[in-house]
Amino acid sequence: MLQLVVESAKINPPLSPPPRPCVSAYFRDVKKRTHEVEGNNPTWNETLIWHLWDRPLQNDSFLQIILRDLGSTKKDRFIGLATVMLQPLVKKPSEVLFVKDLTLLNHLMMSTDCTVTLQVALMRNQDIEKIGDGDLLGLSTRETARQELMVPSYTMPVALSTKPQHFQVRVKVFEGRQLMGNNIKPVVKVVIGGYQHNTRIKMGNNPFFNEIFFQNFHEVPAKFFDETILIQVMNSTLMRFNAEIGRFQTDIGFIYHSPGHTLMRKWLGLCQPNEPNNGVRGYLKVTICVLGVGDQALVDQKPPYAADDTTTKIFKSMVVPINMAYLQFFIYCAEDLHLKKHHLVSPMLEVELIGEKLKTNVLSQTENPIWNQILTFQIQLPCLSSYIKFRILDCPKNSCRDEIGTVSLFLNQISSTGAEIEGPYSGFLPSFGPSFLILHGGKKAPFRIQEEGTNISSSVKDGLAYRGRVFLELFTHVSSHQEFKRDLSSQVTSVERHQNRKKYGLCVIFLSCTMMPDFKDLIQFEVSIGHYGNKMDLSYKPLVSTTQCSPVIYDGNIYHYVPWYNSKPVVAVTSFWEDSSFRMNCLNLLYFTRDRLKANLDTLKSIRNPRDPALLPQWEKLLKELVEDCKHPLPCMTDKLKATDLDKKRWQLRSRLLQELAQKAKQVKPRNMVATVEDWLYRLNAVLPEPQMTLPDVMIWLMSKEQRVAYAQVPAHSILFSPTGALHSGRFCGKIQTLLLQYPEGEGQKDTLPAHLRVCMWLGNVTDSKDLQLLRQGEVVVYAETYENQAKYKDQWGQQGLYRCPNFSDVMGHKALPKEDFHVPQGWHWQGKWTVEPQRRLLLNIDINKSQVLEEVYENQWRDTAGAWVPAAIPNTDVNGDPVEARENFKCPQGWHVKENWVVELNHAVDDEGWEYGVGIEPSGLPQVWNSVEKTYYSCRRRRWVRLRCRNHGKLSLEQETLSFLQLHHPSQAEEEEGWEYGTFGSKFHLNPQPQSRFRRRCWRRRLALNRDKGIAPIFLLEGSMSLDLKEQARKEENRRLTQGPDKTIRSYWRPAPEDIHPYDLPFIYCIFNRPHYYQLFCYIYQARNIMSYQFQTSQVLFIRLVFLNYSQCTQALRSSAAPTWAQTLIFQHLLLYEDPEDTKASPPLVVLELWQQDSQGKETLWGRSMWSPVVWLDVQNRILPPLRWHPLVKLPGEEECEILVSCELILETESLKERPPILSVPWKNGVYTLPKSIQPTLKKMAVEILTWGLRNMKRVRSPQLLVECLEESLQTEPIRDFQTNPNFTQSVLFLTLFMPMEDVYAPSLTLKVVDNQDFGRQTVVGQANINSLQPYFCDPWADDYVPPQLPMLSVKKYQKLLDYLYEKFWLSPSKTQDEYHHEVDWWSKLFWATGDVKSLQYKYKDYHTLKVYDCELEAVPAFKGLQDFCETFKLYQEEPKLDSPVVGEFKCDPYVILKLGQTKMGNRDKYHPNTLDPIFGIMFELSCIIPLEKDLEIQLYDFDLFSPDDKIGTTVIDLENRLLSGFGARCGLSKSYCQSGPFRWRDQMTPSFLLERHAKQKGLPPPLFSPEEDTVFYNGKNFKLQSFEPTPPTLHYLGPKKERLALYLLHTQGMVPEHVETRTLYSDSQPGIDQGKVQMWVDIFPKKLGPPGPPVNIRPRKPRRYELRCIIWKTAQVDLRRTLTSGISDIYVKGWMVGLEKDMQKTDIHYYSLTGESTFNWRFIFSMDYLAAEHMCVQSQKEYIWSLDPTVIKFPARLIIQIWDNNVFSTDDFLGVLELDLFDMPLPARHASKCSIRMMETDSKWPYFLQYKHFSLFKKKTVTGWWPSQVLDGGKWRMSGKVKMTLEILSEKEALIRPAGRGQSEPNQYPTLHPPLRPNTMFLLRSPITIFCRIFWKRYHFKIIIAIIILFLALMLFNFIYSTPNYLAMSWIKPKLRLNAPIKISTNIINQPNLSNVHSPILTSQHLNLNPTIDHELKHLQGPMNHLQDIFPELPAPRD
Repeated sequence: MLQLVVESAKINPPLSPPPRPCVSAYFRDVKKRTHEVEGNNPTWNETLIWHLWDRPLQNDSFLQIILRDLGSTKKDRFIGLATVMLQPLVKKPSEVLFVKDLTLLNHLMMSTDCTVTLQVALMRNQDIEKIGDGDLLGLSTRETARQELMVPSYTMPVALSTKPQHFQVRVKVFEGRQLMGNNIKPVVKVVIGGYQHNTRIKMGNNPFFNEIFFQNFHEVPAKFFDETILIQVMNSTLMRFNAEIGRFQTDIGFIYHSPGHTLMRKWLGLCQPNEPNNGVRGYLKVTICVLGVGDQALVDQKPPYAADDTTTKIFKSMVVPINMAYLQFFIYCAEDLHLKKHHLVSPMLEVELIGEKLKTNVLSQTENPIWNQILTFQIQLPCLSSYIKFRILDCPKNSCRDEIGTVSLFLNQISSTGAEIEGPYSGFLPSFGPSFLILHGGKKAPFRIQEEGTNISSSVKDGLAYRGRVFLELFTHVSSHQEFKRDLSSQVTSVERHQNRKKYGLCVIFLSCTMMPDFKDLIQFEVSIGHYGNKMDLSYKPLVSTTQCSPVIYDGNIYHYVPWYNSKPVVAVTSFWEDSSFRMNCLNLLYFTRDRLKANLDTLKSIRNPRDPALLPQWEKLLKELVEDCKHPLPCMTDKLKATDLDKKRWQLRSRLLQELAQKAKQVKPRNMVATVEDWLYRLNAVLPEPQMTLPDVMIWLMSKEQRVAYAQVPAHSILFSPTGALHSGRFCGKIQTLLLQYPEGEGQKDTLPAHLRVCMWLGNVTDSKDLQLLRQGEVVVYAETYENQAKYKDQWGQQGLYRCPNFSDVMGHKALPKEDFHVPQGWHWQGKWTVEPQRRLLLNIDINKSQVLEEVYENQWRDTAGAWVPAAIPNTDVNGDPVEARENFKCPQGWHVKENWVVELNHAVDDEGWEYGVGIEPSGLPQVWNSVEKTYYSCRRRRWVRLRCRNHGKLSLEQETLSFLQLHHPSQAEEEEGWEYGTFGSKFHLNPQPQSRFRRRCWRRRLALNRDKGIAPIFLLEGSMSLDLKEQARKEENRRLTQGPDKTIRSYWRPAPEDIHPYDLPFIYCIFNRPHYYQLFCYIYQARNIMSYQFQTSQVLFIRLVFLNYSQCTQALRSSAAPTWAQTLIFQHLLLYEDPEDTKASPPLVVLELWQQDSQGKETLWGRSMWSPVVWLDVQNRILPPLRWHPLVKLPGEEECEILVSCELILETESLKERPPILSVPWKNGVYTLPKSIQPTLKKMAVEILTWGLRNMKRVRSPQLLVECLEESLQTEPIRDFQTNPNFTQSVLFLTLFMPMEDVYAPSLTLKVVDNQDFGRQTVVGQANINSLQPYFCDPWADDYVPPQLPMLSVKKYQKLLDYLYEKFWLSPSKTQDEYHHEVDWWSKLFWATGDVKSLQYKYKDYHTLKVYDCELEAVPAFKGLQDFCETFKLYQEEPKLDSPVVGEFKCDPYVILKLGQTKMGNRDKYHPNTLDPIFGIMFELSCIIPLEKDLEIQLYDFDLFSPDDKIGTTVIDLENRLLSGFGARCGLSKSYCQSGPFRWRDQMTPSFLLERHAKQKGLPPPLFSPEEDTVFYNGKNFKLQSFEPTPPTLHYLGPKKERLALYLLHTQGMVPEHVETRTLYSDSQPGIDQGKVQMWVDIFPKKLGPPGPPVNIRPRKPRRYELRCIIWKTAQVDLRRTLTSGISDIYVKGWMVGLEKDMQKTDIHYYSLTGESTFNWRFIFSMDYLAAEHMCVQSQKEYIWSLDPTVIKFPARLIIQIWDNNVFSTDDFLGVLELDLFDMPLPARHASKCSIRMMETDSKWPYFLQYKHFSLFKKKTVTGWWPSQVLDGGKWRMSGKVKMTLEILSEKEALIRPAGRGQSEPNQYPTLHPPLRPNTMFLLRSPITIFCRIFWKRYHFKIIIAIIILFLALMLFNFIYSTPNYLAMSWIKPKLRLNAPIKISTNIINQPNLSNVHSPILTSQHLNLNPTIDHELKHLQGPMNHLQDIFPELPAPRD
């Protein structure tokens, strides 16, 4: 594993208020964080761990470190970043990489003064066991310790903002290898997010491109990551439809989530998706990089044609793996597809994976389509994508316009690589279902940063509205598509069991709704799960899914609340879903384990002190509970019929993980506690997501005016009940939880909370709800409700004037049933009679909680006919012209008194009597504009009368008055004039009639009761409407309306609703509480910090508003500062809660604390909000004062702004509380309650000493001075009188004495202000910096353990150089290619030696002349501490920084360099480099300046444009003053050697000995003392000998004297800056934060007082040398001929060219009539090329097009291509073979054609190194002759197609002039002389068949012919044997005794005869041995055979008678 120890950091300039920094570290895109600490010098000492698993460190591995201030605003949270390369750990894994004071870079990649100190180590298992007990905690990140459990393609998307951001995509194409095809001309097409780019067309199978493409984007990250990158390699010679050689495709998100956001120099395997069986079609080396704001591109130091890419090992390791697989989707059906009301959709399903889309058929006019289709994807494993996206589109008439719904399936949730388990676990391939996927659409949720362990909600990406479900199944197989087939019909039958439904019940009790804005209309809540409960969907049975409409009431401060009090609304929704309890039980058990582990981890983190005695008990408690939780068995999936294959595999994965965690918890030791537990926690989070979630989330919508305003989303599994136990139930099932409602994206007021809701929820099977009791108190009741309406018609109340208004309606005025038409639901009965009960909740006065009210009446007048002003027809109105009572008739309500009587308001645009005038306009009669001056044509006027009414301070509080009003009336049977409410729909109703009242109503209610217990909760039986025949009721209502007369007034008041919106009459459910409980709340508020003071003006004040339910208070207002201190206690007494105290203690209401700022005009602005649960005390005897804790103040969730130090407690009022009230312990001072003494900070007298240096980069200032403020004290320096010539302070020491808190948490901040003194005594603050905490600077010189600052120790490794020499000599040298040919050395040689290019030119003395190449800025090198070791720099801010709007586009530039230093500007616009993105400038600028007046060197790169103004590419700025003052010698880098002559001469002004003496003086050391021999020096108390640095004296005579060499060696041990090249990042104002490229450079600073500097370094770019390659084609052999039936001969010729010089293609003459593949040419090719030996590249400068203004410089490798062709007269020539040779690395030729084989060209040799085929460089060998094989592609494989004998000779330009030669056989034909080849006459071959045979067949196939003859001979022998065998067998089987009796006798004589043939004797002898005598009568039968025997043997005697 990789271990990172984050020790400390240093933030300069110090921030004020004190920052809360944390360090984020990224390794392979896995983020880890430290905890937050306070101060500018934070110390963490935390250990962060990354498991490497099976991916060891590489040379390019790195750590990215980011320091953030979590206490600042989100924009200003970033402090700096740095990169730590891990290459030293690769070389020496056992060592620890110490990185001390690593300098951080800002957004512009400029060095900052901030540093961080780290330790990095590579830990093994045995190393972990050896770790001591020193650091028990090993404190690590607050976030989950993310491990790279999955392959990069399976990582979850990073949570980014939904706002568009700026990104840049870079694709660099290097070269191709082994591209399939013969005689191809490849071109690479790169498509980045729809933008296409093409490379140049090349020739050959191994083309070299070296081209880079940029594309800028400004997109939402989620959309941007979905874009694809397509890389296609095309053969430009073919038609487009079949020109593709291969392709590679991935999505941008995969690249961004890769380590470093980059695929660096990867070989991509190219495939053809349409022909998967063809395999890999070639390789393409590319670098793909995706950068966002703040991301740095990795520095690629290797040359384009790097040497290591040619080695087999590197080539194999860098190839992207390719394993083809098939994803087969069985799309069965979908359900509940809704898009619009009264609209049937025509759905089509679209599946998208890495840009490829497959679609099902379109099914018209159906909401429940059945497709039963199979969609198959062919993919690569690992899949280069993160998820699969499903979209269902509405396609009427095959026009897909509207999107119904979308859903994404993440691949890391449906597959496993096996890395999750540390054991033999191989994982599983992607699998899913058969199961439902839930579709979402419509409005999207706003982006919020997710909590730990949670996934990005689908509502953020897909939408909030439930749009149905799709039923599908996924299989993955790696066999061919034809081999893997499934019967779709059988699958459809088998998956039907997964669609069996059960009835579920959802119950929600609404306890409180607070912190709401002022809704003018009534509001209600709707609860839905899927389509069930959705009032807008009329396809389902109506349910009690909404609460009763309620108004929102003012809480007395700024918020509003819903006055539910003791009547809590309840909703009950029934629905039908599949039984997935086995899946949910497993999920909830895992969540229980995760939640308890996280809670214990948070407690462990809160213990910061490793010596705390509570640490080990808490650690043991964590381990014990983890073991207990892991031992709970997960519900087994193997025996579940409905469990899918994915369920079983994930169950196995989860079970293995729990077993492993339990085993680890038993064996773990108390070391690195936090890091260990965070690793466990992350691994649990990785297996938590459930992809097969068939239950939709529960949605709670806040509705107003029938519109959905805000929502809360609750996962269904979190409230799901399980009968198997509480562990398997959801964590909020039946428990109170707090929900913060949100507006949908783009809606609602910014920074406003829609509602703060407390609910109790339950979801489960209705059969499990029999004993449902969610709360400990409360009675659930059900009421039917309807409103009786009447209107005033002819001064009589009745139904005659209702016109279109219904006689009975609901609360909103929609038509409802009359009392007599209500029908009891089935299973219910009426309990009691209909009663009138005014809904006093709806009648509450809006002023109920106000302490004073301003009443107003407008007096109106108009002109009569005589022009006099008289009272208007309606003399008294409100501001809108509606009639009101006359002010004389206004009565003061009970409990109020009038403070001031009626007066005319004169404080606005009116005349002196308060009148305003205007012209009345019909129909309202009111003027559009009022004027304060009377004119003759004005027809009306008015004036405003006001009076102030105040509340009496009586015995009843506001809360009790509200309750008394709600409880005045009790339900009773109504009489004629009882219970009426007066008003109009759309306005407030009143209990008493108003003058304008023309409408009244009263509420009738009747209670329902259940008949008998049916085994389920009664509330789940309330389904359907209480009306049986709506049509009949509508007909009666219509007849009733026809008999009534119209009334215009009522018609105007009534707003009829559409008939189909509310067609149902449903009862309402309430939970009634009988008695309340009272509490007291104490909130202790001390201090806020990290408030950015530049956002506050001095006229602004800050105050805290505390909100608890519907109660709120404010603190005193303080003047704006970075750390305001209130030290105040807010007390709430007699708080009313209608719930059981035990429920309150288990889930207390949240305390909401808000920070507000108020300007001089009284306008209030919210700055931040914090929420937390108070400590609840039910028994005051056990009360302990809660300690103060820091809580974050945020505007939006996840966006921390600042912090506040508070604590809060909630105390239940009991009898014992009255005896000793807690309020007595809170002191009272100056009109407020202060903090108790026990939690007040302790102060101590301290001194602050500040050393000031000067001001820099201050513009438009005259005489600035520094002002230092801390607490109540301040100091200031003297003004700088002449700032333009001397910007330093005259006074350097400031001393401040003050009383400061001793505790770290209360450490104050320090503010630095720069004040400019201007004319007339004006002073202006021009800049400010905050040091947030002085604690990091604290020191106590009188302490016992005080250690004074020590000088840095001198570290000299005497024999390190010798060991390095021996290491390189005996270990590294054998593996390197020795290429010691002569060359010139220059500065570029040093650069290539430093980059480690193994192909770089060798030089035996190069160790004396190396330099250091930094891949970052010099300030970012950790060893140099940001070059701010002399003094710290604090940046001054006047206002909040703003970013310019970036530009989106693509560029290709002609760059040139401009330098700016003060007023000096250098550079030449005409010396631009055309058409390149990788320019090599090689320019040295020399200029003079005065430091510090001109200290910032700005290096700008511009793009040359001929007509338009030049565009600035990027800028980097260097602080020259820091380099000059730094003790690291950054003004001029130390050379490796002190050369007095040669190309590497010493360039510094001072000799090494003088530099050493000066360095000793700066460090306070005595000067060095050299011996008389100058080979020994006494320095820093030690003697150093030159021999310890130089074991052997150098042979170079120009290395300088011994004294200087020894001094230089000592300087290199002091950590001085060496001779170097730094890499600086360019940034542009048009794209802030985006890396615009890198520039490599260095700066030397030479003070003029020290004399002239050394000679300048010549860094002019190397010029290529002209070389001539002479290639003599002697002959070919064994060439494959293009034979046909009519022709057996070929006309061969050879064609050749150099890569990149295709225009200089040459070819030989034609060898006609080649019958054997042999041909002779004696032909010379001559190629001229410009070659750079240091880079091994050829250079060519040419114009790309005719119209190009400048030539383009192209570099390409020195590669020779030889092709063999067959010449055709009437058709195109036939390609016979190709040979490619890299002149720098080519195989040795064979001496004879017989030894030439294709093994010579193998790049992937399986032989050991010493047996591999030898390669050489032609530039070293100069000339070579021999045979090389040619190849041809046949059947997808390369094979040898012939052999070519050549002579290759490389000559310099001078040698070519001395030894000239002509092309072909032309003059001068010499070196050597080429004679025309002696080719045989082919005409006689036609007359000599034997010659044809010998030439065509024997010479080529003689071996095969011999083998064929041998096989033919053996076949004839076998045939003869088979032919003779039956005869011999017949002779043996058919009575041989009778047959051969007589011949035996004869044979005896025959044997004795001397002339008997030897051939027959063995046969006859054998016959004789087996025969017996026969009788005579048997011989008669043998006469026939004997006669036949005489024919064979005529010498035999005739048989006797």
